[in-house]
Amino acid sequence: MSKVVIYDTTLRDGSQTEGVSYTVSDKVKITEKLDDLGVHYIEGGWPGSNPKDKEFFELMKDRQLKNAVLASFGSTRRANVRPQEDNNLKELVASQTRTVTIFGKSWDLHVTDVIKTTLAENLKMIEESVAFLKSHKREVFYDAEHFFDGYKHNPAYALKTVLAAQRAKADCIILCDTNGGTLPEEVTKIVKEVRKKVTTPLGIHTHNDMDLAVANTLAALNAGCVQAQGTFNGLGERCGNADLCTVIAILHTKMKKRSIPENKIKHLMETSYYLSEVSNTTLSNNHAFVGHAAFAHKGGVHIDAILKNPMAYEHIEPSMVGNHRRLLTSELAGKMPIILKARKMNIPLDKNSPQAKELLKDLQEYEHAGYQFEAADASFELFMKRRLGLYQPFYHLDGFKVFTEKKLNGAVMAGATVRLKVNGHDEIATIEGHGPVEVLDKALRSALKKFYPVLEDMHLSDYKVRVLDSQEGTGAKVRVLIESQDVRDSWTTVGVHENVIEASWEALVDSIEYKLLKDKKS
Repeated sequence: MSKVVIYDTTLRDGSQTEGVSYTVSDKVKITEKLDDLGVHYIEGGWPGSNPKDKEFFELMKDRQLKNAVLASFGSTRRANVRPQEDNNLKELVASQTRTVTIFGKSWDLHVTDVIKTTLAENLKMIEESVAFLKSHKREVFYDAEHFFDGYKHNPAYALKTVLAAQRAKADCIILCDTNGGTLPEEVTKIVKEVRKKVTTPLGIHTHNDMDLAVANTLAALNAGCVQAQGTFNGLGERCGNADLCTVIAILHTKMKKRSIPENKIKHLMETSYYLSEVSNTTLSNNHAFVGHAAFAHKGGVHIDAILKNPMAYEHIEPSMVGNHRRLLTSELAGKMPIILKARKMNIPLDKNSPQAKELLKDLQEYEHAGYQFEAADASFELFMKRRLGLYQPFYHLDGFKVFTEKKLNGAVMAGATVRLKVNGHDEIATIEGHGPVEVLDKALRSALKKFYPVLEDMHLSDYKVRVLDSQEGTGAKVRVLIESQDVRDSWTTVGVHENVIEASWEALVDSIEYKLLKDKKS
């Protein structure tokens, strides 16, 4: 099996995602998580560009990674400045990372119109910058920015730029599709042509502006590249980068190429959710390989086939990437999801069991009333356990109160008081905030957290409200779906009521009780 080197740039390229901002502590946590997974290189950031990245590299000087090599990132020297006088290059050396990655211009348009220098000077900038870093005993990766666009517009000059890096003894030359506008067949053709003329190992760095970053990465690897750059969960500016989680999964399960250690592949889902949590982003439910619905089956025909042979509707065994099979429960699915869920709880139900018939009847009545368990698997598990007498509550509610106030200055505030009995103790929590659901959630967790500190690990990641019968106007029932997340998983709960606060409370309660239940089991 051939090996692909994985180079992660979540901490630099990923941090350019709209809405994502890492603290130094966040960057350390992500570095340690990726190191545990066995990623080969972790690009920590640009030490010459901002105080945060400079502090991060100072902090990392005293830390030893187990598997990964930490890389710093920067640019070639400025035009008409000697390398030893360029502040950016000096900062890269001062970061003391064993590996340094620098980018330079491959597209003549960028040379003349953006950095506004001559084509000849740009070649000197590349060669001298690489040579300067090599003279300081660094492993140097050269990122050929905009290479594919440059090659399509002026192949001779684009090739000269990477040959300049090769002359200076760059250890790897990474071909970048920076605008994300290249097709897989173009990537294949260009990489093969470059491979014939460049002896230095090649890498690939693609952006996802046409939703082709993963496809382009795989095409480049098949054409001769040996290093894949990207971010976890596809984070990055605009439409993001190649998703390394998907790339790694495909390499191991489909292409029989090694990357991270084989025994680490089963941690892909966990790592993906961890990165999502620290990045304060929501992982798509149908994300390939690791999404909560990636191996979820709803249709009765599909479920019947899956039970006979999972290969009928699954392209891999879910556990290979740390995921699991889910058979969604709805009026379309019949008794089998109920029976299988019961078996997971060591309850021997079958199609002819009176309990199975009663559960299906209850389920159909609930769905007729507006509940939707196919999208709320956590609520369904609680529904099952409550109906079968297998659930012991973690607390008892004495009552709650919610209010909203608009003040004279126009500010709108909400408050909630929750009264509970936990292990024989009376607990009261009052919280103020911006919205009624927010304060209810915080008040409930505030009352519980000293008894169940694991609740600090979770947060609500999505909240949806749907009016079930719009003809009823403001008196209509509403369905509330709440998605919650911790560092390992996500789950969805449902509530239905004419009062949106009560529907939200029902979903909130299920969310917290499911978290407590699953952590107790683990």
